[in-house]
Amino acid sequence: MPLRTAFTELFSLPHPIALAPMGGMSGGALAAAVSNAGGLGIIGGGREDPGWLERELQIVTSSTSKAWGVGFQSWATDAATLERALAYRPRAVMLSFGDPRPLVEAVRRAGAMLIVQVTDLDEARQALEVEADVIVAQGTEAGGHGGRRSTLPFVPVVVDLAAPVPVLAAGGIADGRGVAAALALGAAGALLGTRFLVCREALVPGYVPRRSSTAAVRIPSAAGSPTSPGGRPGRPSGQRGPCGIGSTTSGAAAKRNSRPTPRPGRPTKTRSRPVNCRPARYGPARPST
Repeated sequence: MPLRTAFTELFSLPHPIALAPMGGMSGGALAAAVSNAGGLGIIGGGREDPGWLERELQIVTSSTSKAWGVGFQSWATDAATLERALAYRPRAVMLSFGDPRPLVEAVRRAGAMLIVQVTDLDEARQALEVEADVIVAQGTEAGGHGGRRSTLPFVPVVVDLAAPVPVLAAGGIADGRGVAAALALGAAGALLGTRFLVCREALVPGYVPRRSSTAAVRIPSAAGSPTSPGGRPGRPSGQRGPCGIGSTTSGAAAKRNSRPTPRPGRPTKTRSRPVNCRPARYGPARPST
């Protein structure tokens, strides 16, 4: 069931999820797949060469009619690069890491929405000064980019400061539970990056294991995993969300985490500790009464 937030209303989305513009990995195919699945796909312009960016922009425009965006590192992006991207008419431009002010005018002139990612309150205030349409509160779980601020305590502070501007939470969010936590903290959605790298559309090295399903399947409700055909709520059977978002543990992981079945006639080995013992670091053990 679609969730309505200030972010989804702004971009006419059924799901409050955006693809993080990971440089060199969030290409046109992945951005289009996320947009087609009901989120906001964002190409990672990063510091890539003009030829790479041109190719990925052509891919996304030919692969989706839904809203999509492109992201840049403010400190490493010049006006000419931004103008080339704006020529493809993205619905949003996301600016991160650095002063966004030199690039804001071009974004506004093109009629695109401005998304600004922040890692501290000073940057959040600067984003408000340039009248960002959306602010991304990024914690250090987002690839270590958020300094020493963890996502969960950082998000509500930015939400309170930025209201009524919608805020997306970024960093350490990988499934519906994480999105639900972000919404509970007042965010209007979540920006997911690493979780999408398992998609076959992601531009990652071939040795990185990926799921065979595409991101175009669907994005689950933030309240939890959707009910798949023939499955129970929260326990999809066969069909998964985009790149497995909201799905249960993969078969390989489940096998690693499972306990071996004991052979007939052989007792199961268990490890236990006397009930009146405690690890030494917590102090001496007290006798049980």
